[in-house]
Amino acid sequence: MSFVPANVLGIQTVAVYSEADAMALFVEEADEAVCLGPAQAKKSYLDIEKVIEAAKQTGVDGVHPGYGFLSENADFALRLEQEGITFIGPDAKIIELMGSKIQSRQQMKRAGVPVVPGWDGSLESVEEALELAEQIGYPLMLKASAGGGGIGMAFIQNPEELRKAYATTRQRAESAFGDGTLFLEKFINNPRHIEVQVAGDHEGNVIHLFERECSVQRRNQKVVEESPSPFLDEETSQELLETAVRGVKQIGYTTVGTMEFIFDDQKNFYFLEMNTRLQVEHPVTEEITGIDLVELQLRLAAKQPLPLKQEDVKRTGHSIECRLYAEDPKTFFPSPGTVTRLVLPEEARLDFGIKEGNNVTPFYDPMIGKIIVHADTREEAIEKMDKALEKIQVEGITTNKTLLQMIVQNSDFQYGEYTTKFLDKLLLVNT
Repeated sequence: MSFVPANVLGIQTVAVYSEADAMALFVEEADEAVCLGPAQAKKSYLDIEKVIEAAKQTGVDGVHPGYGFLSENADFALRLEQEGITFIGPDAKIIELMGSKIQSRQQMKRAGVPVVPGWDGSLESVEEALELAEQIGYPLMLKASAGGGGIGMAFIQNPEELRKAYATTRQRAESAFGDGTLFLEKFINNPRHIEVQVAGDHEGNVIHLFERECSVQRRNQKVVEESPSPFLDEETSQELLETAVRGVKQIGYTTVGTMEFIFDDQKNFYFLEMNTRLQVEHPVTEEITGIDLVELQLRLAAKQPLPLKQEDVKRTGHSIECRLYAEDPKTFFPSPGTVTRLVLPEEARLDFGIKEGNNVTPFYDPMIGKIIVHADTREEAIEKMDKALEKIQVEGITTNKTLLQMIVQNSDFQYGEYTTKFLDKLLLVNT
């Protein structure tokens, strides 16, 4: 399946990049490119004023923030609004609201969306945390309200661990997000992580584009995603999708986003967080629905109404995505270097950020590409992915290709019997 590039829509593109990414593929493919500064993200990709200046300098109408760096930064969205530049995403107030896990939990409760049992208030001291933890019950999770991507989280089994983790977790949250606010959630043992793709317009219409199963993770970062989820029966799936839409309507959401949930072994589900941006794994949804999510974002940012109603959204077949990382497949240590050889399969969709001869730097996320397949059945999709992975050849750096092959060839994965603990068990067995 192919999707429409920006230039086919009559849109010219400007890429911003750091000195480390001067030879990157996205820079080469853009109509124009502006260097923001040094490799350090704080001096380039995270520097709001530099990005604004690049936008003004090139006369852009809108900024698409991708799915990293400033993509969920309310201050950035607000600054663009002040400059008369469209932020291709939600309103700054919505980003701020859903960026706070405490406030987002409160909003979902109002909408009748189940949340993980816990304490929704800001913890003011370790003494208060200890008192509340006794009421909630161990084990539990100590979390940063502004956290994401597995950062600012600590698994707590007893009061002593809570005492030790409180100050360090607050410090990490403050350092990573500029906000040290913490809260407590009951720990859900061995959960499934399933998310729902949603979209809303400025007329109050909201649709879902089905769910994605994201339980294959390492250190709370996704590695393999698929849709439909092999875990859900039709009744539970429908309840989940309707619940996600109800939550989105509660906040007046007006673009593409993702509602994330965790499931216990009894198929009870709880709201986890909302990502107010495009997800890395969005191609999985595109493959099963035939809907270009980036094009949809652009149209919604132009305040066009949703081009289709819920009954128009159809799901066909099964799709799987594997993330190819430049890292050691056992230790997950990054593996920067020059890609001296790159051979990719023709029978899969390939969303890659590098080409042969490119450098993979140590400065950013080590993901170098995504392999996406689509087939009539899940079994056929797994077989197709296995063949695609076999044909991939990357030299000059170490990748997690062998780990991805282990995953798709594993019987628990093939039977759909896996949780967020799957990868830990798989690596333990193969150590």
